[in-house]
Amino acid sequence: MDLSILDQVPVSTSGSARESLENAVSLAQLAEELGYRRIWFSEHHGATNLASSAPEIIVAHVASKTNTIHVGTGGIMMMHYSPLKIVETFKTLEVLHPGRIDLGVGRAPGGDRNAIFALSQGKAPNLTSLYDKIDVMQDLLLDKQPQYEVYQHTPATPESETVPAMWLLGSSGDSAMQAATKGMGYSYAQFFSGKLNPEAFEIYNANFKPSPFMEKKKLSVAFYAMVCETKEEAEYYSLPYLISRMNLMRGLPMGKMLTPEEAANQSFSEMDRLFLKKVREGLLIGTPESVATELREYGERYQIDEAMIVTFADPQEVRQQSYRYLAQEFNLQKGGSDL
Repeated sequence: MDLSILDQVPVSTSGSARESLENAVSLAQLAEELGYRRIWFSEHHGATNLASSAPEIIVAHVASKTNTIHVGTGGIMMMHYSPLKIVETFKTLEVLHPGRIDLGVGRAPGGDRNAIFALSQGKAPNLTSLYDKIDVMQDLLLDKQPQYEVYQHTPATPESETVPAMWLLGSSGDSAMQAATKGMGYSYAQFFSGKLNPEAFEIYNANFKPSPFMEKKKLSVAFYAMVCETKEEAEYYSLPYLISRMNLMRGLPMGKMLTPEEAANQSFSEMDRLFLKKVREGLLIGTPESVATELREYGERYQIDEAMIVTFADPQEVRQQSYRYLAQEFNLQKGGSDL
């Protein structure tokens, strides 16, 4: 099982958005050195605690600062953009960094209702044809004529000799089948709910068809993991993330991520503690050996090809050390699979 990284570019109360973006570069460089397969950047709008509203720009910057690691999006939120514009962006990235770019797309908005309408200039977004957008993107990436007349008269440029690997973010059997039949990798965000969907995994694994965008099936599951020398340390450094997720569950403003010291000094009501317990379920928090064991068990049980690790931790050195511990436990080496 490969290991990769999903970076949502968190902004802490101890830092700034600029520092968070600089951390994204240093994390990618460390990941490349340690042998992680890829690093992705998410798309979030209106979130002051995340500096990832334009992941395609971060991808371009990070790819220029690294040499071998795959760099991509987890993912571009399709509802906001024309398929042509998405393809033009990723063809450009692929020309600049051939064989290293991942185009991960998703159907979620990446923001609240206000963000959706602001991004669509006040118009109601079309939510019923997002899978059709994937078909158009794949045709344009392969320089084929899409079936929809509006896209038949403008070629997607620049010309590229290779195509990016394509992934679909999803959580249901429907999205799993779409990813499989369209020859895409399938990425499931376990860290968001703390739960898995074995039925979706079975559908994807059983129905995958190779394509120019993915030669063989690639089931990726994103887990939140905080790894320290002791379980107590891991719980301490993960508390700011738990508080942030608790606020999200309760519909409260997210705000910037607390430092571990600030989080430890918080006063919690009994209701808060119940929410924190709920948020904690399914997250991988502990020692290198315990977290690696859980990841391996998940991988074997559900035929997971890749674990994508999400780690929110302040300071950056603690976050990087968490990734080092996992790399050591999995004996990662630079290089790995083609996709």
